[in-house]
Amino acid sequence: MPAEKSSAVRSRRPAPPRGAGRGSRPSRPRRGSGVRGLYEQARRAWDRPLTAYYVILGASLLITVLGLVMVYSASMIKALTIDKSSTYFFGKQFVAAVIGGTLMLIASRMPVKLHRALAYPMLMVTVFLMVLVQVPGIGMSVNGNQNWLYLGGPFQIQPSEFGKLALILWGADLLARKQDKRLLTQWKHMLVPLVPVAFMLLGLIMLGGDMGTAIILTAILFGLLWLAGAPTRLFAGVLGFAAAIAFLLIWTSPNRMSRLSCMGIIGEPDPDDGCWQAAHGIYALASGGWFGSGLGASVEKWGQLPEPHTDFIFAITGEELGLAGTLSVLALFAALGYAGIRVAGRTEDPFVRFAAGGVTTWIMAQAVINIGAVLGLLPIAGVPLPLFSYGGSALLPTMFAVGLMIAFARDDPAAKAALAMRRPGVRWKTMRRRITKRPSGER
Repeated sequence: MPAEKSSAVRSRRPAPPRGAGRGSRPSRPRRGSGVRGLYEQARRAWDRPLTAYYVILGASLLITVLGLVMVYSASMIKALTIDKSSTYFFGKQFVAAVIGGTLMLIASRMPVKLHRALAYPMLMVTVFLMVLVQVPGIGMSVNGNQNWLYLGGPFQIQPSEFGKLALILWGADLLARKQDKRLLTQWKHMLVPLVPVAFMLLGLIMLGGDMGTAIILTAILFGLLWLAGAPTRLFAGVLGFAAAIAFLLIWTSPNRMSRLSCMGIIGEPDPDDGCWQAAHGIYALASGGWFGSGLGASVEKWGQLPEPHTDFIFAITGEELGLAGTLSVLALFAALGYAGIRVAGRTEDPFVRFAAGGVTTWIMAQAVINIGAVLGLLPIAGVPLPLFSYGGSALLPTMFAVGLMIAFARDDPAAKAALAMRRPGVRWKTMRRRITKRPSGER
């Protein structure tokens, strides 16, 4: 009887699923395939804590290195025409890149409190240097702009480039303190003293005739006001006032009017015409094709394009590297800008939000204005392509600002935890299993 009962119980047990043998494994849900699967993987990768940190670091370094290569290629003929060696401009840019890389490393390791402490000293030193530029015998003029200080030898500095960084740090600290005290709901606290100080910097820049730098500084001011939550009517009022001043300055300057008239230029201008540079920038891009004529094989840099290594280096890039090269540069700037937006959007520290948003506005606005001028879509403003064009005065503060963004990306709590897990020895200690010792011979 017990044998019959046990056999009946065995007969009532459910049969194992088909194909589930001794070596079978439990089935797992299939991952999405095709475009949807790639999208999900990319979205998960972008949501990782250290993504913004690596994107900012990688994109900025790639832009700088590619810029060094293109500065060497675009400036060789220009250097030979002034009786210098072919590596003259490249050597100066390389030294600036090394110094800028050191500043970026220092800025990336500095705590946020120290960045805030530097805001007021940096603003005061920058204003002092910008005033010195206008003193006869101290300041010097380059290409008609009185915005330079001579440092000795082949080196000179443009203080207005450091004014962009000073305005961002000081403005971010000011707005953060006012937000902590809940004062940004009043329009007078939102505008004063941010707008008067910004207009003071704009006035000092415009005394030297540098309209391009003034446009970038205005974009930074509007970016800070937008991040501070300025109402539409207040934002529109400040924008309208700035537009009226810009129109007056352009209308009263024949040089600026000629640059404005070069938008969408068609045909062959005269060499003495102000549109000569804009037209030959288009010629350089058009002759590049899909993959360019080859590195160093540009034709326009042989005296046709007046500024091949500074304002119009993007045109030489298109001629030598083609559409593939220009799209690569655009993709790197897009990645840098998107990572900056992510840093500004995910933080709970108001200073980090304002500073990261201001730096992103600065780099993206300057890149759009430079590339738009080369493409003939915007007037020639005379601003360099950030991290890419020749010019140490522009490269140093920009690399410090990138280090600032890296510091903000590292300061995120999730990023801190992820970086702590990657330190030597931490992963082994946290991942190994603890096994109690047993006497010898015991299993």
